[in-house]
Amino acid sequence: MPVFTKPMSFRIAAVLAVLAQIMAAPLAHAQGAVRSVHGDWQMRCDTPAGAQEEQCALIQNVTADDRENVGLSVIVLKTADKNSRLLRVLAPLGVLLPMGLGLRVDNADVGRAGFVRCLPNGCIVEVVMQDDLVNKMQTGQAATFVIFQTPEEGIGIPISLNGFSEGFAALP
Repeated sequence: MPVFTKPMSFRIAAVLAVLAQIMAAPLAHAQGAVRSVHGDWQMRCDTPAGAQEEQCALIQNVTADDRENVGLSVIVLKTADKNSRLLRVLAPLGVLLPMGLGLRVDNADVGRAGFVRCLPNGCIVEVVMQDDLVNKMQTGQAATFVIFQTPEEGIGIPISLNGFSEGFAALP
């Protein structure tokens, strides 16, 4: 599983364990019913096919300030076993995959994570959220995700962290 670090590192065992769980639940599970709103975040819940329990996620969909056609879906959820927290970002097709996805919280560089796969609707980064990343997002005001269309052109897409802390605490 990619982890936002300096430099980027990969945890192969975590990749296999978490991807097995994630593959069972499609990315679109986030299309479920809105359960609650926490500031700029929505909690959506749905029962994935074959699952015994409902799964909920915090979601925010954003676009770049200067490019309406460049957007991200940011999803935060707990794994089915409740042992891990995941940050899943769906970026548009056409991103430069080797550059990964950058993250800054309140103008402090958090690091980059690599894309794990692309689907017809975009490319996905999945990160196991360690306590330090959760804390930064809970106490921060804004985060900026950076995607690249060329090695020289990073596009910063800001997201509000307003309501993240209370929404994260409300995740079942």
